[in-house]
Amino acid sequence: MTDYATLLKDSGLKATFQRMNILESIEHQGHMSIDAIYEKVVKIHPSLSLATVYKNIILMVENTVLVEVPIIGKKAKYELLKDEHIHLVCTQCGEVEDKPHNSSADAIFNAMTQSENFILGKQQINLYGVCSHCNIAIAS
Repeated sequence: MTDYATLLKDSGLKATFQRMNILESIEHQGHMSIDAIYEKVVKIHPSLSLATVYKNIILMVENTVLVEVPIIGKKAKYELLKDEHIHLVCTQCGEVEDKPHNSSADAIFNAMTQSENFILGKQQINLYGVCSHCNIAIAS
């Protein structure tokens, strides 16, 4: 389990109860939209507003505590910053699955960035398609 207080402090943020609960909810779920985060956290803190959740999510993205995962045609989801990985994003249900980087893919990206004299700082690879669960439902 992640030490959220240390994670926040190391990123220059105060460890407020709102931020701690937001991080805990996201880590438990893996990837969450702001609406889903709000629905989860408001059960613990009924006086918490959706605006406060938005404000904290934006702040934690800006301070590299969280990463925004764009979803085509749906609201973005958020995850805790992790080692670089690939997202498989279902365009039907919006679920996001993490997959480790493949050394062959890394070689392609390194060759591409080197040939362009581009210094790669970070990368986010999102592959969009239909997950196996939705694929089965479509075929039925």
